[in-house]
Amino acid sequence: MSRERIRNFSIIAHIDHGKSTLADRLLEYTETLPLRKMRERILDEMELERERGITIKAKAVRLRYKDYILNLIDTPGHVDFSYEVSRALAACEGVLLVIDASQGIQAQTLANAYLAKEADLAIIPIINKIDLPNARPDEVKRQIRDVLGLEDPILTSAKKGIGTEDVLEAIVEKIPPPRGEINRPLKALIFDSIYDPYRGVVVYIRVVQGSIRPRERIRLMRTGRDFEVSEVGIFSPEMRRVDGLSTGEVGYLMANIRNLRDAKVGDTITSALNPALEPLPGYKEVKPFVFASLYPATSGDFGHLRDALEKFQLNDASFRYIEESSPTLGLGFRCGFLGLLHMEIVQERLEREYDLDLVTTAPSVVYRVVLKEGEIKRVENPAKLPPLGEIEEIQEPYIKAIIITPSQYLGPVMQLVQGRRGIYKDTKYLDPSTASLTYELPLSEVILDFYDRLKSVSRGYASFDYEHIGYRKTDSVKVDILLNNEKVEGLSFITHREKAYHRARELVTRLKEVIPQHLFPVAIQGAIGKRVIARETVKALRKDVTAPLYGGDVTRKRKLLEKQKRGKKRMKEIGKVSLPQEAFLSILKVE
Repeated sequence: MSRERIRNFSIIAHIDHGKSTLADRLLEYTETLPLRKMRERILDEMELERERGITIKAKAVRLRYKDYILNLIDTPGHVDFSYEVSRALAACEGVLLVIDASQGIQAQTLANAYLAKEADLAIIPIINKIDLPNARPDEVKRQIRDVLGLEDPILTSAKKGIGTEDVLEAIVEKIPPPRGEINRPLKALIFDSIYDPYRGVVVYIRVVQGSIRPRERIRLMRTGRDFEVSEVGIFSPEMRRVDGLSTGEVGYLMANIRNLRDAKVGDTITSALNPALEPLPGYKEVKPFVFASLYPATSGDFGHLRDALEKFQLNDASFRYIEESSPTLGLGFRCGFLGLLHMEIVQERLEREYDLDLVTTAPSVVYRVVLKEGEIKRVENPAKLPPLGEIEEIQEPYIKAIIITPSQYLGPVMQLVQGRRGIYKDTKYLDPSTASLTYELPLSEVILDFYDRLKSVSRGYASFDYEHIGYRKTDSVKVDILLNNEKVEGLSFITHREKAYHRARELVTRLKEVIPQHLFPVAIQGAIGKRVIARETVKALRKDVTAPLYGGDVTRKRKLLEKQKRGKKRMKEIGKVSLPQEAFLSILKVE
């Protein structure tokens, strides 16, 4: 196939604006799958995606329309998965920007549109869900023209199949064919990969120049390792073997790669016999900003968890982990995530796909600590915060947040953000009924329940997107949680000093509800250094040791009670407090 007949594009949008449904209609119209195999959200293969109704992983599929080959990549819409979007855009020449006719432009719509413009991609605006009773396509057209500077959006209803042919015609006419020459040395970009227990690493590639066939020897430019290609293929949407892939095409290859570290996302594949001189630019290294620890509920599962994390990281390039140990929870891993939803998804996928039972500690952000000696340390775990006497200042990460909300909810939204130490920057009106607010916020105020509270105060209409803007000095302190005078590092947290008492008070109250009764009283304390600022006590289970007595002197009763008292005292000294997983989850529910 001549590269002039190839079109590579992604579908991008805010969450729940109809990307996956539009992808279904494109698959249906081009008869990529027989009707008996069609179902809703065909590209959302993961059980978790179908349960939650969101796209988590970008999916590639090849369509045939007239005499053109269309390579489609469906992308996630939630802000936590924006790295998946940026990787997909690097493999494309154009995008379909889908906008809900009833909701209009949302925060992630803007963020994705800016990503596409930065990548210099052709953008085809699409107004979806025009069949809804509350659709307002004329207003959304004005928003697209005034805010994004785009003209002539296509009107569609992906659910009813309206406008599907117009979308396919626009892809052919407005998205340019891929650049690159077939006679040049092979350069292929790895934009994703998965691990197959039988065939090793399956690498998803976009061929930028040259061609690749089975039995050719290839080189991974980052590691310098050579392999022989055993199979190449395309997605239709299941993997299908082909004779080869050439310039501009998207597909997969297998080369008996067994070491998971060899196939890094963003690496360049070239020919071992005629190698290219320079690798492709690849991807910007993403830095996790939210950290939490994962521990196996059973210590014997530690090796299983380590293998699972290694395989999972291959499938999710934004995920990071390092080994750590805790006196309370044993051996585990400190993991980095892009946001709270990303953390929830990773934990749930590990438990489902690798049959693990995990304990997750409270999430925290990365603080930058300037020591009095002048050294600067990154603190990802509250347990690693240096003693107060050694600290000159603590800096916390800030974000620039864009919140788009109906004008009637402006007051409650602004009140919520200012209560989270937000710094007001700007208000713009997209139209008379929709406002865009810009704030600067500490990331630590966002990672717990901010998104849920925002949806609550705006009746579900507000949308939220953010970007990191660096570190700023903060008056933050570490609050330790002690059970019977023993620190539980997994429950410790760093917070702003003015919020320390309220957070500690609420957390110890919640812990009292979830920690089961023991045969001795359990003291739950929140402390800053040696100063206790909050306390609750779980009362001991009581047993009436005098019940079997009948008659006799009162001294018999006293002896039994004294013996019980000595036993409880000894048990309090040597007894261990059992902590259920709910204890670690309770910190997520603190207001």
